[in-house]
Amino acid sequence: MEIADKAKHEEARQRAIEAAVAALVSQYSGTLYRVAYSVLRNAADAEDAVQEAFLRVLRHRETLDEVRDQRVWLIRIVWNIVLDRKRRAKTRPETDDVAELARVLPAAGLSAEERAAAAQQHASVLACVEQLPAKERQVLMLSAFEELTSVEIASVLGITESSVRSRLFRARNLMAGLLDHQRSLR
Repeated sequence: MEIADKAKHEEARQRAIEAAVAALVSQYSGTLYRVAYSVLRNAADAEDAVQEAFLRVLRHRETLDEVRDQRVWLIRIVWNIVLDRKRRAKTRPETDDVAELARVLPAAGLSAEERAAAAQQHASVLACVEQLPAKERQVLMLSAFEELTSVEIASVLGITESSVRSRLFRARNLMAGLLDHQRSLR
């Protein structure tokens, strides 16, 4: 009887872990995709990076209970994956397509005209983001689009919190200048 009880307990525990992993995929796949795409600039590569991140989660599913902040943990995993891929590729395309990232931004509850205007505005803002230096762009993407705190960004990027704050300050100032310049051209 005891062996049967242990087997039932283990089976129930495995089902609970699988349900927890499925919940993580459901809840965070969009966020992880945006993070991956912000670095890789390629939809297929970003999807592959997210899949690889979840495969790593599956390999370490026994330790899920030990993770304090699953969102930051998952972002750090995908961040490391995409940086490894970038290092291996060692090149970045000269022209980046921001339309794919604009596609994943929310537009629910808007009329067709409002959606078109919002998509145009998103694309315009993202085009300005693309003009930022890489370090400033990274912290801005994680702060503005993924809504991570300075502490969380520091953890993801492996830098100090003060570095995050200074890069974010520079990024916001540069963005303000770029957006002002863009408005003056209209």
